[in-house]
Amino acid sequence: MDVASLVTVSIILLLLATGVALLTRRLRVPYVTGLVLAGLPITELLSRPIGLDPTLVLNLFLPILIFEAGINTDISRLRSTFKPIALLAGPGAVFSSGIIAVLLKFGLGLTWIPALFVGVILANTDTVSMIAVFKEIRVPSRLSTIVEGETLFNDAAALVSFNLILQVYSTGSLTLLQGIQQLLFIALGGCGVGLVLGYLSIPIFTRLDDPLSSLLLTVAVALGTFQVGQFLGVSGAVAVVVAGLIFGNFGLSRNTSASSRITLLSFWEYASFTVNTFIFLLIGVEIDLVTLWRALPGILLAVLAYQAARVLTVYPLLAGVRWFDRPIPLRWQHLLFLGNIKGSLSMALALSLPTTLPGREGLIALVFGSVLVSLVGQGLSLPWLVKRLKLSKFSEAQQQVEELQAQLMAGKAAQDELDSLLKSGVLPKSVYEEMRSAYQVQVAAAERTLREFYNRRPNEFDENRGEHTKLDAIRRRLLLAEKAALNEAMRKRILSEEIVQRRIQKIDEQLLKLDDD
Repeated sequence: MDVASLVTVSIILLLLATGVALLTRRLRVPYVTGLVLAGLPITELLSRPIGLDPTLVLNLFLPILIFEAGINTDISRLRSTFKPIALLAGPGAVFSSGIIAVLLKFGLGLTWIPALFVGVILANTDTVSMIAVFKEIRVPSRLSTIVEGETLFNDAAALVSFNLILQVYSTGSLTLLQGIQQLLFIALGGCGVGLVLGYLSIPIFTRLDDPLSSLLLTVAVALGTFQVGQFLGVSGAVAVVVAGLIFGNFGLSRNTSASSRITLLSFWEYASFTVNTFIFLLIGVEIDLVTLWRALPGILLAVLAYQAARVLTVYPLLAGVRWFDRPIPLRWQHLLFLGNIKGSLSMALALSLPTTLPGREGLIALVFGSVLVSLVGQGLSLPWLVKRLKLSKFSEAQQQVEELQAQLMAGKAAQDELDSLLKSGVLPKSVYEEMRSAYQVQVAAAERTLREFYNRRPNEFDENRGEHTKLDAIRRRLLLAEKAALNEAMRKRILSEEIVQRRIQKIDEQLLKLDDD
């Protein structure tokens, strides 16, 4: 496709996406589902076919999506929910892949290698639709963090597993010990690359005064980290996840002006939105409804297989969480089961199947049909499901508290920026004092009202309205800060391990008594 045709197609897609955005908002339909449905008839309208290029998805789109998710993920919240996330993205992904492979092998008569390929592809969850719903309908922040964390690491786990099966197919054999060694090398090597490049980018970022130069650096880090990981034979996806977490949690908070942070985060939000728009439109373009109709029995079996695998992994694994962490409510488990929507990575991996693989076209149709059913069926029902499970608890009192918190946080941030401007000589002291006093009035008013709220007796809180839960969220942050300080003291050999472990056990008991936030 020449440049002129590419520009024409891009304009058509952008205009179509704009129309979809307006229509889905009016009809209250998830945006990504609307994009896929709108993309289905596009191929018939274009003189030349366009489609989803797996190389483009894996080398450009995927790093952008993963890095954007990484820089917006709070490591402290991720750490507090790491156990259920690790279960779902680790053993959960492996078990799901195996269950799907077994069901498809005996249900469709596939050989083991094709069945394992499809198992890995369909075990991957694409939760773009879930996150979009969470932005519109408030859910507990711990649930949202589990969903975001699972999809963040699940993409990396899917790519690692896919490459391992590809190696088995190419070489003809791979022992269990070799497989474990390869898995550890690829995953831990990716973590190492991400750590090194993430930390190396921070001092460069802090020395860049121009927000646009800082923005270019982050793009280079996101795309470059993936390529370095691939070049070294480790997981580029894992590397980008780690680099994004490091940069977002340690780079952006160090001597970065408010304008630079806003510019950078706004750019990555726009980049992620644009990439998702093109991906889901192209998913619709790539799907041939006639081919899918012929493969319908196999597609329905594949959908049943990945749903059965999800049931057999989510509920047993999360039921065991209560033995070593805060239990996961059953309603949350229902959402994690029914929200396992398939998306762009599944499509890209299907198109990346070796051309010499027997029955490749049939496997691609199987995956494409499953993705379409998932995006349309589960995507349309997801907002209804969240409301049906009554996961959204946002009382009038909570809204008032968050408005006061917003007022307090905004005022404090403005005061910090004023201090920085005074220190750098931009503002004269007289102007500084006048402007700071105005913000101090705002801060004092918010602090006074919040103090009255938090000083209420425990028996005055209405459990159904969520005030007690709000206070528990703050208590949890304080207890987690205590744990971090104790672990740091033990690491520096200031306190003995026995004393620290005894104190941490008491803190863990207190954490288990708190309500979920």
